Amino acid sequence: MSVLDNIIEAPRRVLGQSKAQAMEVAEALLAKVGIADKRHAYPAQLSGGQQQRAAIARTLAMQPKVILFDEPTSALDPEMVQEVLGVIRALAEEGRTMLLVTHEMNFARQVSSEVVFLHQGMVEEQGTPQQVFENPLSARCKQFMSSHR
Repeated sequence: MSVLDNIIEAPRRVLGQSKAQAMEVAEALLAKVGIADKRHAYPAQLSGGQQQRAAIARTLAMQPKVILFDEPTSALDPEMVQEVLGVIRALAEEGRTMLLVTHEMNFARQVSSEVVFLHQGMVEEQGTPQQVFENPLSARCKQFMSSHR
């Protein structure tokens, strides 16, 4: 299935959009995430960063209230990381509600309105980026943050 077909599938089946409507939305989203030229490509023809951006476009096509990103850059080459983070940053600037699981500490500090630090599956610290990154309360969070500056 091509990138474009993949993006329009769920809006047509789940949201009941016409093919024309779903195509119009998908084309706009592909442009938004910077891969409009890949609309007819297949997954194996895309880089990891392009695949992630296609997945973001597919998600946005469903008009979600919240988007969950679980380590969206963990398997990417360093230069692809910036492409994906750029798209996520643009979504944050639009005011999109997102939950981002990441080890990209500088990025999290820049784009987050709230940070939750987990340790052994439990919330260890929660607060504003400034509070969690610059003045953590828990010893474990302090240790982690000091090693990521």
